[in-house]
Amino acid sequence: MDTDFGVLPSAADMRAYVAGVVDRLTQRGRLPLDYSVTSLRLVDFMVDGVRRGRPDIGHVAGLLQGLGAYTGEVIVRRAGAHWVDFGAEQRELFGQPLGVRMPDGRVWNPLGKVVNRFELGGPEESVQRLYLLLHGRARRAANSGAACGR
Repeated sequence: MDTDFGVLPSAADMRAYVAGVVDRLTQRGRLPLDYSVTSLRLVDFMVDGVRRGRPDIGHVAGLLQGLGAYTGEVIVRRAGAHWVDFGAEQRELFGQPLGVRMPDGRVWNPLGKVVNRFELGGPEESVQRLYLLLHGRARRAANSGAACGR
């Protein structure tokens, strides 16, 4: 599986970028990358599987970037966030060029969370847990028919 997903685009082009990541990751297998919150568990499993081989991060950086972008897109679609390009100070703080802003204004770093899962492991670094503990998610009306994915 080719895991070089290229350079991250700006926030405005992330949805198309993530669609390409999902297409490539699901090309050969039936990975359920369906933008559901449940699919974030698969992201955790994939990172854990890569981690077991103890590769140098440089060898798996493209895959981690793609999985982090996918995680961010799930947050965008399910929690009402939107992609934002980080300014210089945020780039330095987060170590990433972009992240997601929640409806309440908080900024999160899903790309960095995937890297942390790879480097540190453990349940504290779970991307599914990140979503479930997110502050500032958009509230959906109980009868809106919108799937929240929880």
